[in-house]
Amino acid sequence: MITKDMKIEEVIQKYPETVEVFMTHGFHCLGCAASNFESIEDGAVVHGIDVEKFVEELNKAIKEK
Repeated sequence: MITKDMKIEEVIQKYPETVEVFMTHGFHCLGCAASNFESIEDGAVVHGIDVEKFVEELNKAIKEK
């Protein structure tokens, strides 16, 4: 299960099926240095995304796989 406190890079490595969700929401720099230390919540704030809904979408992506 993905939580808002997890690092973006951690989620992508563990659940590659979430990349499409990230890209849909404007996370086009998934390999950048910030993804190593930025949490899902941090990224959502920077991109102006509702963190709770975003985490729900990420978890839905891993459940559908």
